[in-house]
Amino acid sequence: MCLCKMLLLFLRHKSIPLLTSQQSKLSMRSRCNRQCLLLHRKCCFEQKINKITLKKWRNMPLIVITGLPRSGKSSRAKELEQYFTDNGKEPVHIVSEADCIARSGYGVKESFTDTTKEKQIRASLKSEAMKLLTKTSLVILDGTNYIKGYRYEIFCMSKNARTTQCTLHCAMTVEQRDARRNEIVQSLTTSGSDLDVDTFDALCQRYEEPQDSSRWDRPLFTIYGEETLNLIQINSALYDQAPLPPNLATQNMPLSATNFLFELDKTTQTIIDQIASARKIGLDGPVEIPQAGMRAEVPSSMSVAQLNRHRRQFLNYVKMHTNVSSDISKIPAIFVQFLNTNTNGA
Repeated sequence: MCLCKMLLLFLRHKSIPLLTSQQSKLSMRSRCNRQCLLLHRKCCFEQKINKITLKKWRNMPLIVITGLPRSGKSSRAKELEQYFTDNGKEPVHIVSEADCIARSGYGVKESFTDTTKEKQIRASLKSEAMKLLTKTSLVILDGTNYIKGYRYEIFCMSKNARTTQCTLHCAMTVEQRDARRNEIVQSLTTSGSDLDVDTFDALCQRYEEPQDSSRWDRPLFTIYGEETLNLIQINSALYDQAPLPPNLATQNMPLSATNFLFELDKTTQTIIDQIASARKIGLDGPVEIPQAGMRAEVPSSMSVAQLNRHRRQFLNYVKMHTNVSSDISKIPAIFVQFLNTNTNGA
């Protein structure tokens, strides 16, 4: 009997770990399955969000065409307009530099040799493109656009409008450039063209070619002469990509009251005066600020001059970041939090 009892006890103790290990394996397997299911649901959710984002921004792209005069920019603009119109992406608007020069009455030579008139032409082009850049239209900016700083301004405009953008560079080889130069010479002798050789040579020297490494020129499509334009790839770059999010430099600041800066200065100065008055009567601990609904935990060793220095820092920060708060009633609490954070340990 003793041996039987010992055998039963032995078998019972041996079977317990086996059952426990099996149960642990099953629990681990179910845990892994649950985690995989959660990851799968998360990926599906992210894919849906991306699809919604692409659908939301799919109808407002901008195409920037750049190149020297007589490089075929207007022909490419009409080709793009015809392609996107046939594919149901209308309305398509072409903002033409040549039309803008004709409306101004300056002439081609004056528009590129006179700095003041050239700036006016560029400003008119940018303004017209900005007005046409809506959620239901495609804008083609047809012009030389030879200054990379100007192309960067257009890039910031696109980011502010939350639109996709691509750059089409109508490039020319040395042989093609010489051929265009000879055409200009012949047209001057025959029909009296407004573009002379000196202006063309000056533009060739000043032209800043777009680079694929520059974020304001990406995605970049370069085409020479009579090459076939890859319209499908351009369509994918405009309509299958999400736009870049606008940053602080390209966002329009929210409107605030006309007396906002005056109230800001007055409110912060009142809080500094309250802290200084509390220190004069011997209160060394935290100072209660009723309008902020919290305490200013400023060290007692901090002088009024140091507090005013922090106040000036806060004023400069709010002036540069007006999206912090345009509601003057929230400024006291934000300023007290600013003092508590920046004077800690002082």
